[in-house]
Amino acid sequence: MLRLGLESESLHLWFQNGRMDVFEFVEKAHEIGFEGVEINVVPDYGLDQVWGALGSNDDKHLEKLKNLINKYNMYVEIDTRNLDYDHMVEVIKVASKLGAEVVRSYIPIKPLNKVEGAVSGSQGAYDFAKVRYDVDPNSFNEGIEKINRLIPVLKKYRVKLALENHEYETSEELVDVMKKVNSPWVGLHYDFGNSMMVWEEPLKAVENMAPYTLSTHFKDHIIIEEPNDKYGYVVCGVPVGEGNIDLEKSFEIIMDKSALTKINLEMCYPYCAQFKRTPGTGGVEKVGEGAFKVEKQLYDYNVMKPLEYYYPQEVSEELLEELLEKQMEGVKKSFAYLKNLRDKYYSK
Repeated sequence: MLRLGLESESLHLWFQNGRMDVFEFVEKAHEIGFEGVEINVVPDYGLDQVWGALGSNDDKHLEKLKNLINKYNMYVEIDTRNLDYDHMVEVIKVASKLGAEVVRSYIPIKPLNKVEGAVSGSQGAYDFAKVRYDVDPNSFNEGIEKINRLIPVLKKYRVKLALENHEYETSEELVDVMKKVNSPWVGLHYDFGNSMMVWEEPLKAVENMAPYTLSTHFKDHIIIEEPNDKYGYVVCGVPVGEGNIDLEKSFEIIMDKSALTKINLEMCYPYCAQFKRTPGTGGVEKVGEGAFKVEKQLYDYNVMKPLEYYYPQEVSEELLEELLEKQMEGVKKSFAYLKNLRDKYYSK
């Protein structure tokens, strides 16, 4: 039976604002009904600046976490970013100690025009990958070199690397990487919504990526207006089932064309992302139809702008408290949707 996991990013407000640690996260995931967890080892506001939501790589900390995960017979996967050798070796070791079979990362896109001096989250102060930059064309070749250097480490610790379509990469670019790397220790991590940031229909992306997919982020998106953005619109995360991605068809494709035994929910709500590439890059020229249908903004523009959704504490404590509750309810709704989809698929 397909097992369902929860990515810690789905409750990022709880982690970043000191309302939850990794142990409480595992307890909450189990309480809701999830059968696994995916833990985000990415620094951000309010998190450990090396180990993110995991908190630490101390052996006693990891042993305590592994025991809790095993207590509930859950699986674990690790999320990190970039492919820097020393960092990845330490992450792979942590994955091995926790019993994780997969580490998700993504090819580091080198920006040609990174803006220095960002002071807010919406400007990329905590994670510059959340902001649009022109892509250095050497990024993929340099990424392949870094991946090849990591393969002996992956073999040693019996951990696989899954590369995500992380807002900058088209599915064709990632499939090309897979063909060039050509290793059983490296595959793809299919994010059900991130292809939209490169103007690519999710159904096209899943068709291309499914045969190589080792792990997932299951989510839903809408498009909303952002008058101050270069393209006038942004991609906005919503609870699963409340967006415009054809999730049933995407789910069916990923199940039929991959060997996945686990699906991880990463509900990116509240979060809005800029389109990271030029219109048409992934085949879609403009918003308006299908997954790219335009919907109403979640908040009055004068109250909170779309790129402020992810860090509402920078706007007001009242909005933070409101969105903490909405985020938790969104996870519960999303789990119910995903579980129903799994049950429907297996009963057909």
